[in-house]
Amino acid sequence: MRRCSPGGIEAIEVTLRTPAALDAIRALADVPGLIVGAGTVLDVAMVEASLDAGARFLVSPGFDADVVAAGHARGVPTVPGVATATEIQAARRAGCTVLKVFPAGSLGGPGMVRALAAPFAGVRFVPTGGITLSDVADHLALPSVLAIGGTFLAPSALVAAEDWAAITALASDAVAAAAAGRG
Repeated sequence: MRRCSPGGIEAIEVTLRTPAALDAIRALADVPGLIVGAGTVLDVAMVEASLDAGARFLVSPGFDADVVAAGHARGVPTVPGVATATEIQAARRAGCTVLKVFPAGSLGGPGMVRALAAPFAGVRFVPTGGITLSDVADHLALPSVLAIGGTFLAPSALVAAEDWAAITALASDAVAAAAAGRG
């Protein structure tokens, strides 16, 4: 797969927190080598709007059975957020095997993910929320971690300043840290 940017990021989650989010998904959906998904998906209407805009996966901050069912009905990977073993069990019952751990940084970082993973063989995690560049390798060293997410890749100040070179450098650093974590 061709990487979408000089920084090497291959997948991006566009959070549905601004009026521009669906337009951003539409714009990114056709970028060769990039997989774009929708984040902060809170209800079925957001599922439908995201998928109609071109999202190829859905991410929620918490577990909502209706959101999961709507995503699965459309054949799209749906990653609900969890913070407890009880939520993991509910998500598993709904057919989810990839789960977002949110807010991972506040919950205890890699140690918490390791603890949650222990009793749930076959579940993969995507820690987000409070992840920093210095956490990337530690999270990705865990066999249960599929990927990580974080706004550290595109801080709002750099986006506002249109400092694409700095964002590309952060992406490159994150890809290097990821390789070290998987190494």
